[in-house]
Amino acid sequence: MHYNKRFKLNTIDITNDNIKWNLSPSKLIQETIEKGQGTLANSGALVIDTGTFTGRSPKDRYIVEDNITSKRVDWGEVNIPFTQQNYTKLYKKVTTYLNSLDELYIRDAYACAHNRYRLKVRVVCEYPWQNLFVYNMFLRPLEEEIGEFMHDWVVYAAPGCVADPEADGTRQENFAILNFTEKKIIIGGTAYTGEIKKGIFSALNFMLPTEQGVFPMHCSANVGKNGDTALYFGLSGTGKTTLSTDSERKLIGDDEHGWSKANVFNFEGGCYAKTIKLSKAKEPEIYNAIRFGAMLENVPYKDEDMRVIDFDSEEKTQNTRVSYPIHHIDNIVFNSRGNVPTNVFFLTCDAYGVLPPISKLTREQAMYYFLLGYTAKIAGTEAGINEPQATFSACFGLPFLPLHPTEYANLLGQKLDEGDKDTKTGINVWLVNTGWSGGAYGVGSRMDLPYTRAMIRGALNGTLLEQTFHTEPFFGLSIPKKCKDVPTKYLNPKDNWTDKTAYDDAANKLKGMFKSAFERYHDYVGDDVKGVLV
Repeated sequence: MHYNKRFKLNTIDITNDNIKWNLSPSKLIQETIEKGQGTLANSGALVIDTGTFTGRSPKDRYIVEDNITSKRVDWGEVNIPFTQQNYTKLYKKVTTYLNSLDELYIRDAYACAHNRYRLKVRVVCEYPWQNLFVYNMFLRPLEEEIGEFMHDWVVYAAPGCVADPEADGTRQENFAILNFTEKKIIIGGTAYTGEIKKGIFSALNFMLPTEQGVFPMHCSANVGKNGDTALYFGLSGTGKTTLSTDSERKLIGDDEHGWSKANVFNFEGGCYAKTIKLSKAKEPEIYNAIRFGAMLENVPYKDEDMRVIDFDSEEKTQNTRVSYPIHHIDNIVFNSRGNVPTNVFFLTCDAYGVLPPISKLTREQAMYYFLLGYTAKIAGTEAGINEPQATFSACFGLPFLPLHPTEYANLLGQKLDEGDKDTKTGINVWLVNTGWSGGAYGVGSRMDLPYTRAMIRGALNGTLLEQTFHTEPFFGLSIPKKCKDVPTKYLNPKDNWTDKTAYDDAANKLKGMFKSAFERYHDYVGDDVKGVLV
């Protein structure tokens, strides 16, 4: 066990006598199995169950309202204020609970693969498998760095510590609370590991724009053989992880990045991929990353005796997950950084079958669609959804944005303007529909992944820019007339509909949804962005 012996635990109110510091993945896996908290799959991956919560609980995420946050945070349904008084009581309850346990697991880690913006994070965990998640997902200090490690932020992850809503000021027993003055995050009543990483992501989303002028992004990123960087924004189910994990390009990261003046850098040291319907044929890189050291969450066995995973099962949740250190992917950028992007992709799963499979956006359109953060849920994915349902999550990550969404959109606009000045060709922004074609869900068909890859490949290698473009009439989107390895008819969505009138009706309906959803930002943006859809 390695740690800074000069560090005093009582400075973070931990007095537990049995602390297990920075254990190796092997030891954490062994302890998890010995405690009966997990099993090993036939692939060697650890399999655990996160209990009641199999996803984040956004209505139970709070930010302490204080001198730092009161005038900067965009308070509301996403950023729920919490009083310092209630935080102090709950913090004491969490630390008292952790100190009462037989043992604790502490890990020292980094966020941000750029020395100038690096955040030192110390995570106190109740369970060994939580600590493995932190090892997988955060950047791992060298042994000599551990000897000098002094944290910037502390995360306390105590699933067994539940709140009393009436006494503690929470909505229910679980909670995740950020305190920017004390630089602490307390998590209780939930063992879902994603709360840990998204807590730090939320902190970075507040600090980096405010203090450093860095654009924080909920996106994946990769680099081509010529050093060209591409970003992939998208909500769950749009293909963000799948499309960025490409055998022809090196992966920077699959979820969280910063865009400074000079480059793009990963916030994390691992990947947290959805595994529902995962197959080796369609996603070989992710499938092969699920080996010893990886951790599967809430995935049942197809064969208990042989420990064969059933990736198709929704027995417990659709949000089945795997975490693994990024070096489980062979084709990666080892310093987790890339140049300023050449191409930016907004991925949307349009279940109405209206949007083109790929279109090139102007600067104003880019800001507009970034603020919309559109995708659609389909029938059967959630209880009560019987037809496609439009979903809008600003900046493709609204639950993690402490500031007003337009602050992030303005940063995007600034970066695009800088790209026009600093590069020969500027930065190309593309809207990619990974959803339906030829009709809405239930009538049309899902976009073929090989075609989507071919269109993205054409955008990346520049051949798509050489084509003639035309503007479709409903959204003003610029569509290429040809793309190598893609049928020409496929590129224009209306051409794929048998009933052209039905297409017009569906396009007008979706356009109306866009305009209604954008109303909340109308007073915060310039006339050029307001005028994208008229």
